[in-house]
Amino acid sequence: MNKIGYPQGSVPAGITPGGNPASRGQGLEADINDSNLWYRENGKCLVYKKPTPVQVVHVDYPSRQRARITEAYYKTPSTTDYNGVYRGRYLDFEAKETRNIRGFPLNLVHPHQIRHLEQVERHDGIGFFIIRFTARQKTFLVDAPLLIREMKACSHSSIPYVWFEEQGVELQEGLYPRLPWLAAVDRLYF
Repeated sequence: MNKIGYPQGSVPAGITPGGNPASRGQGLEADINDSNLWYRENGKCLVYKKPTPVQVVHVDYPSRQRARITEAYYKTPSTTDYNGVYRGRYLDFEAKETRNIRGFPLNLVHPHQIRHLEQVERHDGIGFFIIRFTARQKTFLVDAPLLIREMKACSHSSIPYVWFEEQGVELQEGLYPRLPWLAAVDRLYF
């Protein structure tokens, strides 16, 4: 993650220096979404963010144009964040972000996500994680079966950062695409 120096130290409206804990994860997802859009527009691959299934319970209708959902619940846990197709293969991946310097907390990956990615592998799909260590300004793409095996074998509450340096593919941020994860997929799977 590169820092941007603004003139006279002022920050444009809508940009929060240091980020907000409530929006943790949105930086990585925004980078992936921008990259996916660039990949689609340039005919490289077809990958989208999956919507989380929500059951709307109550809507206020002061007028049709001002309708507002006031109560809703998640129907079922979402599986992973993204899926699509690349070079004739199904892709499915999860994006995770952590401020932890020493390692990746295991509690960030949920059992239903592990089961889903194991099923993707059984059906010859490509499953992986994109993990960002925000404090270190490093982002890695890691094969899902490899990370899941490490998670199951881990006797601690996190996987050490050095493991990601050794086993993952570091993603160098750029302009177009913002986060070139597709090059890492080519390197690992093709």
